[in-house]
Amino acid sequence: MARSEKGSIEKYFRNDAPKEVRTAIEKANKGDILNPSYPYDERMKRKEYDKQMELLQIELVKMQSWIKETGHRVALIFEGRDAAGKGGTIKRFRENLNPRGARNVALSKPSDTERSQWYFQRYITHLPAAGEIVFFDRSWYNRGVVENVFGFCTSEERERFFRQVLPLETGLVNDGIVLFKFWLNVGRAEQLNRFLSRETDPLKQWKLSPIDVAGLNKWDEYSQSISETLTRSQSEHCPWTIVRSDDKKRARLAAIRTVLHALDYDEKDEKAIGENDPKICGGPEIWDA
Repeated sequence: MARSEKGSIEKYFRNDAPKEVRTAIEKANKGDILNPSYPYDERMKRKEYDKQMELLQIELVKMQSWIKETGHRVALIFEGRDAAGKGGTIKRFRENLNPRGARNVALSKPSDTERSQWYFQRYITHLPAAGEIVFFDRSWYNRGVVENVFGFCTSEERERFFRQVLPLETGLVNDGIVLFKFWLNVGRAEQLNRFLSRETDPLKQWKLSPIDVAGLNKWDEYSQSISETLTRSQSEHCPWTIVRSDDKKRARLAAIRTVLHALDYDEKDEKAIGENDPKICGGPEIWDA
């Protein structure tokens, strides 16, 4: 984040944030959940989280070994509001995986040449080969949400995207790619609280972008675009998995469990994986604006 932008999150918090958001942040104790609609009042305890995550990490290593041996191709799309925990969730997926077979794709804004291409073209080149897992930290769904909110695409371009996205994804699945689509959602107070933390932490300031700052006043516009995108890009073959990520620990566990349950890899230990929590992980019906 540029020096001239430092303090802009704090200024928004003091001057423009809704009163209920400021109150939730100011009155919260350590470990409190700020979103009143979240099904838990407190964050998951570190000791229990570490215990469950260790078991899931072992299963992820088994899963990758099976993917490599069988030549499966797995693509995971991570979308969500800013500061919803996409990068942190991907990091936990990849923590103990062989990086040669588990790539992260986080594309910057398109170049002039890429803007002249078919919209999906620059993403297609990053799809997995046999034995690979690819994690997309944001994806072609930028057009459905971010580009729409900020006017980076025309309404005609966005409509063309919606006409093409499900046929494209269905084609990928029919060709044998295992496709997961995750939407990580976070409440408004929790999002702002994470932004404030990033702004004051010199090790996290790089996570803040001008788009993040500009988006603070566009919560409702984001909500409308997200709702429409989830509705218009949901299908039986390519469903969305919504993960409510006000508690990052629960969200990371839920996303990993979703993938492990879906793949029939060798030596799979269902007991070690455990059951997912339907209160924070499910279809678009659990999305909370």
